[in-house]
Amino acid sequence: MFIPSTRRTRAATVFALAAMLAVAAPVAEARPGGGGGMGSRGSKTFNAPSSTNTAPSAAPIQRSQTQPGSTMGNPGMTSAATQRPRFGGGFMAGLLGAGLLGALLGGGFFGGLGGIASMIGLLLQVGLIVMVVAFAVRWFRRRQGNPAPAGMARSSMSGNSNPAGYGSTPGAGAGPAMGAGSAMGAAPRGAPQPTVGKVDIGPGDFQSFEIALNDVQAAYGRGDVAALRNLATPEMAGYFADELRGNESRGVVNRISNVKLLQGDLSESWSEGRMEYATVAMRYAITDVTIDLRTNQTVETGEPEALELWTFVRERGGRWILSAIQQGR
Repeated sequence: MFIPSTRRTRAATVFALAAMLAVAAPVAEARPGGGGGMGSRGSKTFNAPSSTNTAPSAAPIQRSQTQPGSTMGNPGMTSAATQRPRFGGGFMAGLLGAGLLGALLGGGFFGGLGGIASMIGLLLQVGLIVMVVAFAVRWFRRRQGNPAPAGMARSSMSGNSNPAGYGSTPGAGAGPAMGAGSAMGAAPRGAPQPTVGKVDIGPGDFQSFEIALNDVQAAYGRGDVAALRNLATPEMAGYFADELRGNESRGVVNRISNVKLLQGDLSESWSEGRMEYATVAMRYAITDVTIDLRTNQTVETGEPEALELWTFVRERGGRWILSAIQQGR
C-alpha cells in the first residue's frame, strides 16, 4: 500500500521520539546496583561524596527512601514497602506515552489535519506535553523544598596499616577537614540541623567492606534474597529483590564470579546520632554474564571492571551493612 510522504515522515518522527524515550530510561549493568545510584546515606543522601583517587566523582543517587530535606535518621533501615512513589514518574510517562500513541494512530490533539499541518500539529502536541510535565515537576520541587547540605567530617587515617587495595583519602591524617564534594549549609527552615560526628575507620573496617563486596555480589549471583537481607538495609535488599524478580520475568539469570578488589579509598565517614556511616570508593574486577534460562546461552556480558562507591551503615559498635551504591566516574 502506498503511503504519502508526509504520513511516512510523521510515522518516522513518532517512532524516533519513542526510541529516544526508551533510550532515556536508565540502562543498568546486570550486577547489583549496576548503572544507577540507589539507597540512603543519611543526611548526605543528596550530597556528592568526597573525591578520592579511586573515584574523583560519583553519579547522584536516583532511587532513595530518603526525601529531600531529610536531616536525621536512616530511612533505608525501614521497610522498602514504605517508599513514596516519585512524582512525575508513572503518571507523566503514561500521559506522554498516550499522546505519542494517539499521534501514531492519527488521534492526537491535532490529528486529521494532514500534510504539513499534521506534522506541525504533532510537534506542537509533543512540545505542549513537555511544557506541562516541566511545569508540574518544577511546581512539585518548590513544594518539597531543596535538599539540605550537611556538614561533613572526614575520619583521619594514619600509618600504612591499610589492607591491600585501599589507599588513604587525600588530606587524611590531619583530623576532620572539609573535603571535595562536601559543604556546610543550613537545613530548611523548621528542620533540625543534624549533628554530624567523626568516625574513625581502621584496617578491620576496610576488611569488612571488602568481604561485604564479595558476599553481596555472590548472593546476588545466586539469587539469594535471604542472604541479601542480612547483608544490606531493608531498602537495598528490596531493590535487589525487585531486580531479581525482573530478571525472572524476562527468563534470564545473572551469574557473577571472580570478584576481586583492585583499588579502594575512603571517601568519607561520619555519624548521625547512634548511626555511623562510611562511603568507600572501590574499583574491582568482576565476571558478569546474563544467561537465557530457556537456551542456556549468554545474552549479555558486563564490563570486566566496575567503579562504584558503596556506603555502609551500622549502629554504633554494630556490624556494617550496605546502605547505598553509586556509580563512580
